[in-house]
Amino acid sequence: MGFDLESLSEATSGAIGALVSTTILYPLDTCKTKYQAEVRAQHQQKYRNISDVFWEAIATRQVLSLYQGLGTKNLQSFISQFIYFYGYSFFKRLYLEKSGKNTIGTRANLLVAAAAGACTVVLTQPLDTASSRMQTSEFGKSKGLWKSLSESTWSEAFDGLGISLLLTSNPSIQYTVFDQLKQRLLKRRLKRETGSEASPVALSAFSAFVLGALSKCVATFLTYPAIRCKVMIQAAESDEEGINQAPQKKQKTVTGALCSIWKKEGPLGFYKGLQAQILKTVLSSALLLMIKEKITKTSWVLLLALRKFLFITRTRLKIA
Repeated sequence: MGFDLESLSEATSGAIGALVSTTILYPLDTCKTKYQAEVRAQHQQKYRNISDVFWEAIATRQVLSLYQGLGTKNLQSFISQFIYFYGYSFFKRLYLEKSGKNTIGTRANLLVAAAAGACTVVLTQPLDTASSRMQTSEFGKSKGLWKSLSESTWSEAFDGLGISLLLTSNPSIQYTVFDQLKQRLLKRRLKRETGSEASPVALSAFSAFVLGALSKCVATFLTYPAIRCKVMIQAAESDEEGINQAPQKKQKTVTGALCSIWKKEGPLGFYKGLQAQILKTVLSSALLLMIKEKITKTSWVLLLALRKFLFITRTRLKIA
């Protein structure tokens, strides 16, 4: 297939979009993650809602701790989104070429997205686990990336890998819904397009934001119980008085997390923090896709210029 310029353009713009959206929404993400990680009976809960986490940071003069683990999270987001968007675009183009079709159906799109997601999870799981432990550590006591990884065993670095692979259905649903809505929205515009056939057509910023929000909202609601279990499995060990490590270790498995939620919080516990999760993920996804759509053409032009420059350079070297 040669140099896959379109896949590289999609990956670059997606990774930059992830970097920006993660940085902007990181304090909200920290509050949400600490709230999700707490599993106690209602009368024993330290955090009654997500705002309690924020006020704790202010009361203890640890506001900057809302950014603990930001570097690791940004690294994980950039790498994972680059791998995901490259894999998604590459597998999608490969499917279309092999099948001879002009468009990809919903079922095939889900499989393509799941394959890209699985590759992403396996390669970035240690970074994901480390960032979750940094966020759920007590304010001011978060460990750095290297220390977090060096103090963990190889298996602990991949805590939650199974459930992370299960959660590849989340972006699969999200990007399938987004892509299908995008194709319908741009159908008339594509017919009227008179520019270069090689140039990708982009959504407006507002349209990308709305479609991104809708698609992520659907995916988040369907997969939320698994999302909360994953946070619990990856959470840092609690140093608070009255919480020993025995129950924490039970939460290192999906079964342990599910049993703990059921016993202490009941059926509604599986959706504790859903509003915060939807708020964060919808805003994050919408910002990511909006930024990605707006810079796709720019990255496309830059990559074309780079390929042309490399071609000219190789030609001159051969002549010399």
